Amino acid sequence: MSAQSTPEPAPEPAVTAASAPLPTLEVTIDARGATAPKPVNLPLRQRPFDIAFAVIFLLFTVTSGISDLVPTIGIPITADSTNGLAQSNYWYGHDADPLFIDPPIWMRFVTGLSAFVYGPFYLLLAFCLLTGRNWIQLPAVIYASAISMITGVVVFGVEFFGEPEFQTQNPVKFLAFNLPYVIIPILLLIRMRKPLPFTRKW
Repeated sequence: MSAQSTPEPAPEPAVTAASAPLPTLEVTIDARGATAPKPVNLPLRQRPFDIAFAVIFLLFTVTSGISDLVPTIGIPITADSTNGLAQSNYWYGHDADPLFIDPPIWMRFVTGLSAFVYGPFYLLLAFCLLTGRNWIQLPAVIYASAISMITGVVVFGVEFFGEPEFQTQNPVKFLAFNLPYVIIPILLLIRMRKPLPFTRKW
């Protein structure tokens, strides 16, 4: 009787590089290394408030040169003055703004600030508003805060509650000429409340 032979197991197929399973890769993207897209300014036609501001501040440049320069450099503001600017200032101020007609030294500092600092700044501000220069945001906030405090608190306070010789006798006329110098800077302050103001309409 012959011994039964045990069948040998079939050899396992060779594993080649082509048939080997590929390892699973996990890719993690670190968002901290990504570059955020740079905000884009809106076109001027989509920023109508900035156009209005620019026009107003260009007008402020003219009034600063006409009105505030006269008392700053000491030109007498009288009814019989031969200076045309002094005459126009007298027409405005003889009943509405006695503080402006005969200014004490501190008031001449206020008018000088308007004539020699605010005036040139208005030109720069109008240019930046029209061309979308976002760096003007902080200087605009500083300007708006300063003029609102000086005009709205100090000058208005003297004109309405100060010495009798400096109080306005025509408050309607006084406010018609001076209130825009408080309201417009406050609106500008709101407009410039955040960085990159020209990337939004308001």
